[in-house]
Amino acid sequence: MENFILIVLAISIGYLFNRLRIFPEESAAILNKFVIFISLPAMILLQIPKLSFSMEFVIPIIIAWSVMILTAMITLAVSNLLHFTKEITGALMLVAVLTNSSFLGIPLINAYLGAEALPFILVYDQMGTFLALSTYGIFVASYYANKSEISFQVMAVKALTFPPFISLLIALFFINTPFPDTISNVLSALADTIVPVALVAVGLQLQFRLPRHEIQPFGMALFIKLIISPLVALAVVSMAGWTSLAASVSVMEAGMAPMVTAGAMASLYGLAPRLTSAIVGYGILLSFLTTAVLFKLI
Repeated sequence: MENFILIVLAISIGYLFNRLRIFPEESAAILNKFVIFISLPAMILLQIPKLSFSMEFVIPIIIAWSVMILTAMITLAVSNLLHFTKEITGALMLVAVLTNSSFLGIPLINAYLGAEALPFILVYDQMGTFLALSTYGIFVASYYANKSEISFQVMAVKALTFPPFISLLIALFFINTPFPDTISNVLSALADTIVPVALVAVGLQLQFRLPRHEIQPFGMALFIKLIISPLVALAVVSMAGWTSLAASVSVMEAGMAPMVTAGAMASLYGLAPRLTSAIVGYGILLSFLTTAVLFKLI
């Protein structure tokens, strides 16, 4: 129960502080950078070495990419069928496909499945969502915004220099190698900041404006992200016969709200920023209900 209280309280604090203008406008970006450069790398270094190379390690990767590929195809097909503009299609290809696997995934799944789920959350997040953000996300944003040529070199550099990804590569060298207590305690203290800091940042970024002409793409994006995505994950798990914790974590991750960073990328590239903010904001609130239902199904 305390985990849910923390989630609601931290998001509410961020939203209230934003409304009262207690923090400067760039506060959310600064807090997100703190999480990306410090909190998340520390958690990765702390948790990934606890994994063993096995099928359990591969399950989150398979499910993450299966869900993203299929939902991207669905999003593109429906966008073309409904004749959405290129700007809106590009926005939906980001926020309807990429999941909030760390900022919300970590505290919510920890609340449902316990701390032992953390290593699998991080595998799904780093080898799935954030790797996709650094490759697929950059490609989509660049293509639909038409601001620059697509360069494999640029995408590779962005992916390889992404701090959590660097931490993941380092952590893989320490699989099954325990750190000294001093290092573990320091990493643990830094990793513990991810939940309150990230969720306050989410609250600071919540936007609820929704013009009438954007209702159709808004509803489609949330339906794909919160309903279709976890159903795809459940189908993959069912067909493969997976019943482990790794499978349960992956299904829950697939059903998380739209990725805040994907919304920020869409806004940065001028892809329907008002619409993407609404999708991310309402998606976070609705995901509390949909993930509760999803948890009952796994």
